Amino acid sequence: MNRRDFIQQAALTTIGPALSRLPVAAAPDYTLRIVPTTLEIGPKIEIRTTAYNGQVPGPILRVKENSPVTIDVTNATEVPEIVHWHGLANGTIPDGAVEEGSPIIAAGATLRYRFTPKPAGTRWYHTHAMAMDDLSRATYSGQYGFLLVEGNSPVPAYDQEVNLAIHHWNPSFVPMVETMRAESANAPQTSGSDVGYQYATINAHMLGAGEPLRVKPGQRVLMRLLNASATENVLVALPGHTFRVIAMDGNPVPNPRSVEVLSLAVAERIDAIVEMNNPGIWVLGSTIAAERAKGLGLVVEYANASGKPVWRDPAAADWDYSSFASARPVPDPAEIFILTFRDAGALDNSKFDTWTINGDAWPKVKPLMVDAGKRYRLTFRNASGDQHPMHLHRHSFEVVRIGEKSLSGLVKDVINVMPLQTVSVDFLADNPGAALLHCHQQLHMDYGFMQIIQYTAS
Repeated sequence: MNRRDFIQQAALTTIGPALSRLPVAAAPDYTLRIVPTTLEIGPKIEIRTTAYNGQVPGPILRVKENSPVTIDVTNATEVPEIVHWHGLANGTIPDGAVEEGSPIIAAGATLRYRFTPKPAGTRWYHTHAMAMDDLSRATYSGQYGFLLVEGNSPVPAYDQEVNLAIHHWNPSFVPMVETMRAESANAPQTSGSDVGYQYATINAHMLGAGEPLRVKPGQRVLMRLLNASATENVLVALPGHTFRVIAMDGNPVPNPRSVEVLSLAVAERIDAIVEMNNPGIWVLGSTIAAERAKGLGLVVEYANASGKPVWRDPAAADWDYSSFASARPVPDPAEIFILTFRDAGALDNSKFDTWTINGDAWPKVKPLMVDAGKRYRLTFRNASGDQHPMHLHRHSFEVVRIGEKSLSGLVKDVINVMPLQTVSVDFLADNPGAALLHCHQQLHMDYGFMQIIQYTAS
């Protein structure tokens, strides 16, 4: 059974009971409608996609930590859909992953999601459908938006806030890069495909299209950046300025610090304060010229400034998660799970590669069993030439080791594991029920790169 068959079977067995629980009289806090949409991302450049309420990103949802919320989602498309509330400590039913038992939303149906949002911070919502070889579906589409959970902890002072979601458009399959394979620990393959893109946007527009971000000298701007692309990790900079990183994946970092370049793997978020102290007209965008040419950028315009937008290449620098962390000792885990990732090549006459964890591809995997209340360590061993942004549902984790470097206090829900790198994260088993662990690159997730963590019976 492949992932498409698994989800189709889940739709048949779960949609009826879930929809029967939808109250008719009570009004929801928010309403989302999944609809076919046409976006004009640049002059005479239109994208046909699917989006929430016909806009990209979808509506910003602001909720209070620990205050129950209801969200009605109507699927006005012709295919089954599902919404994942990324970064929340949800139950399995509202989490939005069929692999955990969450219900599918049938074409034309409405489903009410009920949950109590926590923890506070920059979360987001997006489809958790599979795409397989249909690159118009799942996270290749425009189905994503910010979910901001407001808590009681103080936030550094700022004068303006902006929410910036990065996305790549017009995907197509391209041959797998052979040089990437040569650097990996995999046996050489001659088949398989990757995904390439024609355009990129910040929010709904390419660089130079749409309105600029208008600022004033002396302002402190809180920028929430989200990488909502299906498969592309990104590096972004704002020449002449620095980003003071205060949170990652919505969680405050132990060591806020300023950097010139931000690295965001697929599904990662960064909250940063930018002091507007260099008047002019600048390009906030990818550090890679080819990506800016696709549109990955935004014009930042100071009041009373004139001229063309300026880009300057930042100094080369490696992205180092540990620089935002602390170095205090961490408790010993109850158990360590060592998970090795490999590209198994194109199996069963498929033109797409299958990804495995410890030799198994979803859905033929054995769950990792945990006991409630205990601390566990996941050690990710990347034996491939790809980067893998690893996401754990319904839990946050503490990054405790990257290569030979120990660290602590950096709490995330996505960690990017570089080629041939080993990374360890600890999580507290405090949210019983199935929890999905997967690479957030859509192509990898669709073709096997998933694992279930399951709690033992109490």
